[in-house]
Amino acid sequence: MRKEIVTDVNPYQTRVVLLEDGAPSEISIERRGKERLVGNIYKGRVQNVLPGMQAAFVDIGLERNAFLYAGDIVLDKRDFQFCNHDGEQKVDEVPNIRDIVKPGQDIMVQVIKEPVGTKGARVTTHITLPGRSLVLMPTANYIGVSRRIDDEEERARLKAAIEAVKPADMGVIVRTAAIGKSEEEFRGDVSFLCRMWERIRQRERMLSAPRLIHAEEPLMFRTLRDLFSPDIHRLIINDREYYEKVRAVAGILSPELPDRVELYEGLPDAFDMYKLESAIDKALARKVWLKNGGYIIIDQTEALTTIDVNTGKYVGNDNLQETITETNCEAAREIARQLRLRDISGIIIIDFIDMDEIADKERVLDTLREALRKDRTKSNVLGITQLGLVEMTRKKSRQCISDILQTSCPYCGGDGRVLSPETMLLKIRKKLMRVIAEGGNCSYLVRVSPTVAELVEENSPQDAPLLPKAPGYATYVLPVPGMHVEEFTISPITSKEELKHVRSVARAY
Repeated sequence: MRKEIVTDVNPYQTRVVLLEDGAPSEISIERRGKERLVGNIYKGRVQNVLPGMQAAFVDIGLERNAFLYAGDIVLDKRDFQFCNHDGEQKVDEVPNIRDIVKPGQDIMVQVIKEPVGTKGARVTTHITLPGRSLVLMPTANYIGVSRRIDDEEERARLKAAIEAVKPADMGVIVRTAAIGKSEEEFRGDVSFLCRMWERIRQRERMLSAPRLIHAEEPLMFRTLRDLFSPDIHRLIINDREYYEKVRAVAGILSPELPDRVELYEGLPDAFDMYKLESAIDKALARKVWLKNGGYIIIDQTEALTTIDVNTGKYVGNDNLQETITETNCEAAREIARQLRLRDISGIIIIDFIDMDEIADKERVLDTLREALRKDRTKSNVLGITQLGLVEMTRKKSRQCISDILQTSCPYCGGDGRVLSPETMLLKIRKKLMRVIAEGGNCSYLVRVSPTVAELVEENSPQDAPLLPKAPGYATYVLPVPGMHVEEFTISPITSKEELKHVRSVARAY
């Protein structure tokens, strides 16, 4: 598989797209002034402790207080005794939040989940400092190896190498990029991260809460650290100043990487050349067509994401079950790609086309799991429910692409639907009847959207007008361009001059 990274850097935003065989598989966007918070370390101050939620709210200097769950707090369990009703020791028990933190207490925390909607950021006291090949955990004391490293011999070699360089009372996680690296290279990474941790501790002692004491790298350099590996054929960048910086950093990471960095300043720009603007637009579309003519529908809500699979134009061969299974397998591969592309996370429910055979269901689940192996974000396929729905989760740490690029529609308020013109016409009729019944013996001007005005005209014969009127008076309808279909106003006409003007611009019924 040929992998390329295309970046677009300008004074307002940075965009990074990972291409796999020419097709975008990951899109990352960072706007100036709205940089990613995950990974930032703050000196915060506990504001509220809520025992009923086993959580505390911490002021870290952001618009909303951060949420700190009791299980995300580092503690020495030797200071606590956990027993059940029979007096037996319970190792995994979390103590009451009131026994861990107090209001007004200063505490160092790291953001693990971005603020979303009305919810503040989620934080932890389990600090992690990511490097190129490993992650240092100053508040833990164990060694972990990435599950993506399948070779048992390599896993054992890496673990032995890390044991030789691991600082006392600190933890280390070996990343996938560590494959093939030597103990000496690990020693340099550990030394760098330990110096970083010491600087963070110094800033914590010097600064008062709430204060940012360590910011995560910007998107461009996170890409170099986490994504720009030897299996990337080239990295295209459009900014000369960043080009020089990227080459310098790439040279530190690996001697072979600087030559794979290319500066592209031509026209059309790289995003247009690779048709990435249209790819980003497609990443926001509700309907996604499959190569075989089927399609999937993606609906995102606050609680979960639902994905519906349909055969569409695909008619397959003369075997119905094989047609359905092939469509579901194709959809499974595309769903895995779309989850990465859109960065959809949380609870995901997939409604594949119904299959009768257990073997076919397992084939589709295996296809989905295999396609998800390419995803750097952890996911978990739980299986098929009794209703035939596939349940899965994907780790949530930041906003998805749609949250970054889109906002709630001011027309429908984010509902995706509005009242029909027929419904609005009947609401206007009822309101007008009430106004007239309350003693409004005069003519009225009703301002409505053009679609509602057109419906009034179509459904109001002279002998039986749809809108009521006071005896001896008229009801005038004025279409207002740009008016929301759910908006209308009813105004009494109280003077001859006003009536003369209304007659010139509105139609009487």
